[in-house]
Amino acid sequence: MAKIYFDNSATTQVDPEVVKEMLPYFTEKYGNASSLHAFGREAYIAMESAREKVAKAIGASSKDIIFTSGGTESDNLAIQGYVNANKDKGKHIITCMVEHHAVLNTCQFLEKEGFRVTYLPVDAEGMVSVEEFKKAITKETILVTIMAANNEIGTIEPFREIGAITREHGAVFHTDAVQAITKVPIDVNKDNIDLLALTAHKFHGPKGVGALYVRKGVRLKAQVYGGGHERGLRSSTENVPGIVGLGKAIEMGMAKMDENVEKMKAMRDKLIETPLASISYSYLNGHRTKRLCNNAHYRFDFIEGESLILQLDMKGFAASTGSACSTKSLEPSHVLTALGIRQEQSHGSLRVSLSRMNTMDEVKQFLEVLPVVVAQLREMSPIKTWDDYSLRGEDHHEEEEECHTANE
Repeated sequence: MAKIYFDNSATTQVDPEVVKEMLPYFTEKYGNASSLHAFGREAYIAMESAREKVAKAIGASSKDIIFTSGGTESDNLAIQGYVNANKDKGKHIITCMVEHHAVLNTCQFLEKEGFRVTYLPVDAEGMVSVEEFKKAITKETILVTIMAANNEIGTIEPFREIGAITREHGAVFHTDAVQAITKVPIDVNKDNIDLLALTAHKFHGPKGVGALYVRKGVRLKAQVYGGGHERGLRSSTENVPGIVGLGKAIEMGMAKMDENVEKMKAMRDKLIETPLASISYSYLNGHRTKRLCNNAHYRFDFIEGESLILQLDMKGFAASTGSACSTKSLEPSHVLTALGIRQEQSHGSLRVSLSRMNTMDEVKQFLEVLPVVVAQLREMSPIKTWDDYSLRGEDHHEEEEECHTANE
């Protein structure tokens, strides 16, 4: 039985070329980048080369790149670091309801610390309204944090427009670009981004290493204290092998980004169009066109997503129900809830996420299996109609029919 991996929004396979680049820094060039001897200088040079590669990918200066342990730490350092260093400028933060938990939970913590947070709603496709954002931003707003692209449903947010408006109001703009890097063109200067989080393992680099872009002049308060590494913002001996891998992975991803994006788009569109046309009571979550090139996110009525994942796994396909950080939770996805999707429907969700290493043949194999598995699960399910949920009756039937027709 073939094993086909379609959970690349959770993590990706480390590219063999990235592993090859990293290996010497475990066994031969193993110096501490802070040491003054030859071993240390060798490690330092490799680390700074990686810093240049990360900066080039987003149109930044290498002096503005801080290495971290990943996206969650980068988001926390950006958000907590900025507001705690700039309390005198205001105590209002704007974010949105579909952010990653690394952002949402941080904002919720800051509310307990006396900050006021506005959580912008999204439309039925997961999109933040620029007009609603304009109404929300005030003179008291010091930080705006809106993700570049959603990790569950793949919707690409209007981060460029939001960045421009934020700049006009004199506030600082942070974006979680974890899912977007190497898939969506980003230039921190053109897009008016002041703080940007990314992590290596989403684009074929190693786990446990990420980066935060900090625009020159943006003052942060450190969250970790120690030896003053990374401009004093992230003390800890640098993970040189991981940083080298991050640099190589982002360099490779950017070198063929256009080609890779087109390849993944073709597979994504096949993944979206075929099930919606062939499986009854199936729907697309997220924006149809303004979405990541590698993301297909569906929901299927009258089945449980967890059962679907397990059945697909038994047939050799790895996928997920949503965010990798909350997949094991029985609570409905906060993203799908924000879209206005009922709890009963959100539990029937499936996320299929691609990488450049996937093939159209793998997609076709998956599309042969998916309808069969859905049919089998529906046959076993005690829920056959919406009446079985004891919901609203005819109004709900009409609602579902309209949604189904629109997505077809």
